[in-house]
Amino acid sequence: MPKLRRLAGHEVVAILQGFGFQQASQRGSHVKLVREVAGARQVLTVPLHTELDSGTLRAIFRQASRFIAEQDLRPHFYS
Repeated sequence: MPKLRRLAGHEVVAILQGFGFQQASQRGSHVKLVREVAGARQVLTVPLHTELDSGTLRAIFRQASRFIAEQDLRPHFYS
């Protein structure tokens, strides 16, 4: 079974930017990423912490899976 990687917030932001998300705003240590697809606005929030907890990382993965195919995301989040 693949293991969840330990990622920093800026690494997750870079991964999601590779899928077309752009930074819309930042409040404190949280960045809001947005992309427009077929007239629908897709929004994800990522904390810019040095190392994200595994539960937080899993939640971001699950939320991003609503917009991006899971098989495309999995190599970035799991080893």
